[in-house]
Amino acid sequence: MHYYIFPTKDNWISSGSNTSTTGVDEKDQNFGQDPVLEIKKEFYNNSFDYQTRALVQFGGSDLNFISNSVVSGDITSPKYFLRLYETEGTQDSSTEYKIAALPISESWDEGRGKFGDNPKVTVGCSFENRNNFPGSTEVTWSNAGVTTTNVGSASSQTFSYQSPDINIDVTNTVDQMFS
Repeated sequence: MHYYIFPTKDNWISSGSNTSTTGVDEKDQNFGQDPVLEIKKEFYNNSFDYQTRALVQFGGSDLNFISNSVVSGDITSPKYFLRLYETEGTQDSSTEYKIAALPISESWDEGRGKFGDNPKVTVGCSFENRNNFPGSTEVTWSNAGVTTTNVGSASSQTFSYQSPDINIDVTNTVDQMFS
């Protein structure tokens, strides 16, 4: 039997600035309402410039149902996979690369920004902040760009001349978080 759990919130964050077009620093920018999660490495003048990260949170009644069913023994030996799909074509992608998925140890706010916002929106999380609301002090990450936890090991997927759709087995991490 298959169960599908959809995210309760998501966001992507950038560790740099858009050097090739605007030059605007994106480290404090929020992209929480963007319809696409941008996972990429940016290059400028043929050298690595910066990377982005995607944040995805699962919760709610569907996750509680699964968790309770595993704990009670109604579901035995479950497997969990993180599925994300490529949307815009892969002409700029490397032919070989690796994507890692790690659990986050700090709370964060999705925010309400989008990639094309001018002026940029900084309300919500960014590479620099977990939360940033007008009239209050920013809440920074313990480690710049997201603090990961030691619960479970990093899960990853390696790509070599194949579809960029992500299908990472995150079973060990989820099992340890449930326990």
